[in-house]
Amino acid sequence: MVAQGSAGAAGMMRGTRIFLLPPLLWFGVFLLAPLLFVLRISFATAREAQPPYSPLLEADSDGGITFLAHLDNYRFILSDSLYADAYLSSLATALFATLWCLLIAWPIALAIARARGRAQAALLILVILPFWTSFLLRVYAWKVLLQGNGVVNAILLQLGIIDTPLALLYSPFAVQIGIVYAYLPFMVLPLYAALARQDPALAEAALDLGCPPWRVFLTVTLPLAAPGMVAGSLLVFVPAVGEFVIPELLGGANSLMIGRVLWTEFFGNRDWPVAAALAITMLLIVVVPVALLQSRAGNMQSGNSAGTSR
Repeated sequence: MVAQGSAGAAGMMRGTRIFLLPPLLWFGVFLLAPLLFVLRISFATAREAQPPYSPLLEADSDGGITFLAHLDNYRFILSDSLYADAYLSSLATALFATLWCLLIAWPIALAIARARGRAQAALLILVILPFWTSFLLRVYAWKVLLQGNGVVNAILLQLGIIDTPLALLYSPFAVQIGIVYAYLPFMVLPLYAALARQDPALAEAALDLGCPPWRVFLTVTLPLAAPGMVAGSLLVFVPAVGEFVIPELLGGANSLMIGRVLWTEFFGNRDWPVAAALAITMLLIVVVPVALLQSRAGNMQSGNSAGTSR
């Protein structure tokens, strides 16, 4: 019996490894390999040729090999305040957009979690409905709404709130609206999933013991929904940092974000090594808070599981 159990466990392990092979191959080919290629370019020198960067290894006349990699691109971006401003602007924009998404997503996710039957299905459809249309068209629609003679200014003028049209388009405000609108579903869905998994008996027990509703929310609902909040924040913050389309369409020349700077370096200046160094530096800046958030989410999940089991 022991031998049969060991053989069964070994077979299960082999089956698990086989199932893990496709995602590992996908990860290696489509994520790790391009990342290593960008890292390799960041140590090269720009040149007027194809490809537009120098090799890292070069054979000399004596048959030896010279290692040409250097850190000049990283020194350059660290010494230029333009890139520092772009990094800070991108991080601040993504952070504020994430906070706005979190504030707006809470009542929406709570309403979906507490709805039943067809009402819940209808609310979920409304949340995912924007995904059925082109991302570019949805962002461009905000350009039409926010322009000087757009719908927003027309409504404000009709209500007498303003006397002259506001310069809403091509501003940080427009970029914030575009990012919040585009990524709000990525905050709502994980938060709804976390709320839907909660046991209603916990909140009901707290209410029966005389706890006011606001305190039930702060001490029961909010802590149990923390993993969903962290997951949604990551899904919003990470792509928002490197966003290019929204700042380009809604922010214009007034928008200084790292996505637009990368585009300019790659296709305007054709300085691929500097652009690659910018991308790697941005990756390192984002990875640290993301790792901390994931670790925090794991601790929260473990704590919630332990509390539930007790």
